[in-house]
Amino acid sequence: MVYGIASGIYKFYLDFSDGSQFYPDYLTNLVAKQSSAIINSFGYPTEIEPHKLEPSMKLIVKNKFVARVVEGCNSVSVIILFASFVVAFAGSFKATFFYVLAGSSLIYAVNLIRIAILSIGLYKYPWRSELLHTVIFPLIIYGLVFLLWMVWVHYYSRQQKSK
Repeated sequence: MVYGIASGIYKFYLDFSDGSQFYPDYLTNLVAKQSSAIINSFGYPTEIEPHKLEPSMKLIVKNKFVARVVEGCNSVSVIILFASFVVAFAGSFKATFFYVLAGSSLIYAVNLIRIAILSIGLYKYPWRSELLHTVIFPLIIYGLVFLLWMVWVHYYSRQQKSK
């Protein structure tokens, strides 16, 4: 139920974002900018620019186009999935709310770092792009979500036993 409602709201947001000043949508644009700032802080001059052929932001490291930041890179869908699971095994409202808030913030931050790592990896090791994007990249974010779920279930099951 939570997943359906949150996904519907997110779809409405994406539909509403079409044609806004932030291309392709506000959150994806923000993730591209924040990822670029992280990459710059690692000493790799980075630029972002709107992709002319598709709804994404081009991430350019040292004048080399290395990655596209698309809507799926903004972590919202993963956060919705995470929050839906936690709510499905909800404890008290307060504990559930704060766990979803903290977990979502952590997922968002780790997502920015993984985009930075992937981009630097694609810049330095372009021949490893398949491994980086199809194995390492998803493993980081979904591994984190799985770990957060297991912590929640462990906490929740312990909370239920003490009642």
